[in-house]
Amino acid sequence: MARLKGHPDRETSVVVIGGGSGLAVLLRGLKHLVERAEQLTAVVTVADDGGSSGRLRRELGVLPPGDIRNCIVALADDEALLSRLFQYRFPNGKGLSGHSFGNLFLTALTGVTGDFYQAILTAEQILSVRGRILPATLQDVRLRGAGRSGRVYEGESAVGRSGEPMESLHLEPASAPAFSPAVDALETADLVVLGPGSLYTSILPNLLIPGIRNAVRRSGARVVLVMNLMTQPGETDHLSAVDHLQAVQKHVDPELVDIVLVDRSRPEGRLLQRYSDTGSHWIESDPEILRTLGVEVIEEDLLLGDQDLIRHDPLKLGRAVLGLAHEPRVGD
Repeated sequence: MARLKGHPDRETSVVVIGGGSGLAVLLRGLKHLVERAEQLTAVVTVADDGGSSGRLRRELGVLPPGDIRNCIVALADDEALLSRLFQYRFPNGKGLSGHSFGNLFLTALTGVTGDFYQAILTAEQILSVRGRILPATLQDVRLRGAGRSGRVYEGESAVGRSGEPMESLHLEPASAPAFSPAVDALETADLVVLGPGSLYTSILPNLLIPGIRNAVRRSGARVVLVMNLMTQPGETDHLSAVDHLQAVQKHVDPELVDIVLVDRSRPEGRLLQRYSDTGSHWIESDPEILRTLGVEVIEEDLLLGDQDLIRHDPLKLGRAVLGLAHEPRVGD
């Protein structure tokens, strides 16, 4: 088991569930706080159908590599160099324009090894990744949502641009098998962390896979929902922290989440206004209402000390998450 640095008497196994840039922020902090990298696991969505990942998925029939790529970069030893290389997008060139190098790298490895997961393992070895990265499923899955208006949205990109909360959310096929190493990791976890990340397109798609959500239920681990800082234009417009939690409870399980981790600070007005001008707003948290929904609420200072960006600080977030690993569950 992984020992927390600075806590030699404590050991923990952490599994984080999600995708996108939010998950990468948490992984970036956690990799510096655990001694044994194999006990830090990311279970990552493969429902992406937009951008470079979507093109590779349609044209070559591979699973979308984008979210996996972000995790590889976050967990790599030499993150500064790899971030520039893997996130590099070709500005032009027939067939290359818009693709990221990291996506092409993983796609090439899939072709060489003949297997998407083997490609991930090879990339982890080549790049000295500190942790395990596991797709939630190896099945080709599609996200499908129906908004409160009744309109149906086909695909992850359409759901993310819907501009309304989802009344229902499904994966097709609904019975897609969970990737067995991901199930094993969840069942033996001491702590399961949801997010931060896109609510409907990064967090929930993983939990819509029956084997993934059932493994979380069976694990006995505390389940933490890390609340996003800002709304995501088109996906979570006007949603509060209460709305985020209720979405997980509605679409997955009303008793799945034990703890909601929220930021107790607030950026300055100038910065909030700048984000507001782009359609992104501070997610309001009401701890008292959250508690009435059956969860414990933990408030921490999680903001990155940056005057131009509103982001979680990776180390602050990592420490706050790991601090919850050995606290007794409510009712135990």
